[in-house]
Amino acid sequence: MTTQTLDAGQPLVRRRPLRLTWRGGLQGSEYAWAIAFTLPYIGLFLAFVAYPVAFGAWLGHEPSLYAELAEDPIYQRTIVNTILYVGIAVNLKMFGALLLSGFFMRPGWWVKALLLVFVLPWAMPALPAFISIHWMLNGQWGLLNNFLWNVFGFDGPGWLDTSRWLALGWVILSHIWKWMPFWTVILLAGRMAIPQDLYEAAEVDGATGLTRFTHVTFPLLANLYLVCTLLSTIFTLGDFNSVYFVSGGGPALSTHVLATLGIRDAFEVARPDLGVAAVLSSLPLMIPLVLILMRKLRTTEVTL
Repeated sequence: MTTQTLDAGQPLVRRRPLRLTWRGGLQGSEYAWAIAFTLPYIGLFLAFVAYPVAFGAWLGHEPSLYAELAEDPIYQRTIVNTILYVGIAVNLKMFGALLLSGFFMRPGWWVKALLLVFVLPWAMPALPAFISIHWMLNGQWGLLNNFLWNVFGFDGPGWLDTSRWLALGWVILSHIWKWMPFWTVILLAGRMAIPQDLYEAAEVDGATGLTRFTHVTFPLLANLYLVCTLLSTIFTLGDFNSVYFVSGGGPALSTHVLATLGIRDAFEVARPDLGVAAVLSSLPLMIPLVLILMRKLRTTEVTL
């Protein structure tokens, strides 16, 4: 018989078998049911996430595709449009949402009624909302130009047909109109989670109005505001509906963004490899945003 001697303070640590680690403590039928419920999700992930991403990376892996895009004046204009679209839309949308979340904190039934009306654009389906805006801005039969003719007696401009900047401006406004209510509700929830004791203490110290916002509200909302801004930037960078259904990329292909240009190249021009390359060219911006967002969520606590 052999005797195993252990030093004091050095407990015997038994390594858990790999089989038990994979099971996660589940035994018998519990493990079988866990496998049965997990397999469909794995199949859906492989079919609708892993395969499309791998196939898209394979389609757009040729360096010659990006050289061809760089020489295309439509693509060069699209890069500028994407930067303007994302930069202006995200900043105006989030800043407006921050201000409006403070307004909707006011007491009163009429404020709650206004909030209900305010969130209606976000609650509406995106396609009919943007298609309605497109027809409202039609230069010949649109509601806006008909109103200008019947009330003031003059023809309005071709809002989407004559000027690149006018059409792009309407696309940005449409996107803000659609998505600002969502971020307003998120920031409103963040404001409501701030303890009222802090405001009462600040009021005792003489802080009112702007001072309370800069020293109490915004410091506590800063992490939430940053995370929402990062998410909004990622969503807006991949947004397809606003541009496609409001301006359609016109006039003369001058208001395309990367998401809509990729669809045009893939289906209208019948160059799916070029379309995928156009979309993948946004990865140098998308990947850092995702990494920053993941790091922010891991290292800080966002209070809602």
